[in-house]
Amino acid sequence: MAELTLGEAARALGVSADTLRRWDRAGKLRTVRDSRNRRLVPEDEIERLSATPRRHPTGDTLSARNRFPGIVTSVEVDGVMALVEIEAGPFRVTAAITRDSVEELGLAPGVPATAAVKATSVMVERTNS
Repeated sequence: MAELTLGEAARALGVSADTLRRWDRAGKLRTVRDSRNRRLVPEDEIERLSATPRRHPTGDTLSARNRFPGIVTSVEVDGVMALVEIEAGPFRVTAAITRDSVEELGLAPGVPATAAVKATSVMVERTNS
């Protein structure tokens, strides 16, 4: 049975090599090590994972790891855009989304919702110096 490098396996599965490393540490992926102690992924693991839909426990198919489940506290609609604020535990997340999305998702204060934060977003933090 052939084995793929971590990069080859990641490309075949459409995920990052970091994701495969996490799956390996969590026991979700079986890997072997070569003589230089590099991870290799057996082909049958690629087949097994390709046949398994990768879904978040909520049933969503988003790839974001930073998910903040909470309750909508505010929806401000202005033209075609809207600001939605979600209280997620100790965090308050505000997202600018389309008015159509607010309507399709039925977002209103008190409605449960999850904010999914992707790495392409920019976060701003004020620090005291």
